[in-house]
Amino acid sequence: MRILLALGALAASLAAAPAPVPLPERMADTGGGSQLITAEAADPAATTGTVTWWDRRGRRWVKAGSAPARFGAKGLAEGATRRQGTNTTPTGLYGLPYAFGTEPAPAGTAYRYARVTDRSWWCQDNGSRAYNRWVEGLPRDCRAAESEHLVAYRAQYAHALVIGFNYDRPVRGRGAGIFLHVNGRGATAGCVSVPAGAMRRILAWADPGRGPHIAVGTRGGPTAITRY
Repeated sequence: MRILLALGALAASLAAAPAPVPLPERMADTGGGSQLITAEAADPAATTGTVTWWDRRGRRWVKAGSAPARFGAKGLAEGATRRQGTNTTPTGLYGLPYAFGTEPAPAGTAYRYARVTDRSWWCQDNGSRAYNRWVEGLPRDCRAAESEHLVAYRAQYAHALVIGFNYDRPVRGRGAGIFLHVNGRGATAGCVSVPAGAMRRILAWADPGRGPHIAVGTRGGPTAITRY
């Protein structure tokens, strides 16, 4: 009888416990739209974590899906002070300007989707006027050694979303070419990556008319995702 009473009390306690508050509802800012992607790591040194995509329904945020994520080989760094070439993923809240890929857009993709060609580069040359931009054919002031030939990463860039880090008003030396893309063999050079199936699901779900953003951060500390 005592065991039954104890079990009954435990069940009642669990039933009375409030449901966990969804991560977006604990954040300072979600970008103002009704879709959000969160990329959360345990701490700044982590190279793995979780990407979750959310829908806002009325006053509540509801999880639409999640997947294991990979971050930079050197972990995560505050986006406002990050330096280029550090192999860190910049934390912060960012827009998602457009999608691209070496493969056709997944069915249902609503984002503007640029197909990668043999002439597609992402200019990362700090001395170029095209710094942190997609270019078709390298401009004279953008060195190949300081840029990324997108077609060379057919698997990773099968499907990708541009993360708007250092994008609208690029700061030289802050970093360029930060994407949400398909996993490679291990940690990234600063991007966020997920399995191929998850990337296809994200592109089929994301609706630019709903103002999606991506928040990148950690569970706590100065780079806590709830700060953004």
